[in-house]
Amino acid sequence: MGLKVFLIAGEVSGDKLGGALMCGLKSLTDVEFSGVGGPLMEAEGLTSRFPMTELSLMGLVEILPKYRALKARIRETADAIVAQQPDVLITIDSPDFCLRVARLVKGASNIKTIHCVAPTVWAWRSGRAAKMARYIDHVLALFPFEPPLMTAEGMGCDFVGHPIVAEPVASAAEAAAYRASLGLTEGDPLILALPGSRKGEVARLSDRFGGALSKVTAHHIDAQIVVPCAAPVYEQVRDNTARWSANVHLIAPNDPNKRVAFKAADVALAASGTVSLELAAAQTPMVIAYDMKWLSRVIISRMLKVDTVTLVNLVSETRAVPEFIGADCTPDNIAKGLLDVLASPNTQNDAMDLTMERLGRGGEAPGLRAATAVLATL
Repeated sequence: MGLKVFLIAGEVSGDKLGGALMCGLKSLTDVEFSGVGGPLMEAEGLTSRFPMTELSLMGLVEILPKYRALKARIRETADAIVAQQPDVLITIDSPDFCLRVARLVKGASNIKTIHCVAPTVWAWRSGRAAKMARYIDHVLALFPFEPPLMTAEGMGCDFVGHPIVAEPVASAAEAAAYRASLGLTEGDPLILALPGSRKGEVARLSDRFGGALSKVTAHHIDAQIVVPCAAPVYEQVRDNTARWSANVHLIAPNDPNKRVAFKAADVALAASGTVSLELAAAQTPMVIAYDMKWLSRVIISRMLKVDTVTLVNLVSETRAVPEFIGADCTPDNIAKGLLDVLASPNTQNDAMDLTMERLGRGGEAPGLRAATAVLATL
């Protein structure tokens, strides 16, 4: 009988991590999967117990209206795990859901628990690691500075690298062909707009992004705007961008042009998150903008321990990427940031290169490293 693994991912980035881990495990051993995940995990053999999109929430205030439904899913999922008795429960990010499930599972069984993506105790709420250690046996960390923070609280921890370093990047020739297909000539800016993968953040950011881009295109009248869309928010992004005054091209989920557009763009305007690493891998300079509901913003801003939320800045230990967070997330500020980057497009290159190096570019694929760490832990 093969290894039995129950996995839980709650959002697009977690689905990507889960898919890579599953692929790695399949290459090393006979394995059977169950759990909750998205399309990439399903492509590796998972039948999700319920749609992963139910868990794609962010922010303290945003979670409250869904709390009763989430609580029921937490109990339902934990009961299923205890009944199945897998060899290991692997939870992936989404701590508000995943770690509550792990706590219930540990309270009712001796099932091994591994959590992928260390809590950002270096950024805020440093007590989370100690709390997590009560019901998590081992952590798979995506950033090289995280293992000491986890082991200090009694958990095992391996730095496995970030899956972004193993993803293909489009060639210069592909990028040039894509730009030509949009009618761009040399000197015409191609701007990526990435307003997020969650409905709440898209709702908050879309109009601000649109306002900023209208100011940029007033200076660069031949600019083209490309908006790659995540599957959970495709229709919402389509409807919101229809109100923008800029010339917009949508890229549907799973369209291979997304990868090419990342390489072809002169600058990107993106919501805070792992997308900054995708942009760094493609060597596309960026501006990061983000906001939450007012109460969430106030609470979290008081708890932050770092002066930047952009992963490229954090990993490279620079502040090369401009960001406009909370009250600074205004169309005027964002537009100025974009125009500054377009005027000096190479200032982020060293920080992006260093980020990819530190995340494991050129080494063993992170999914395989994560799978090896899982098997070693078991």
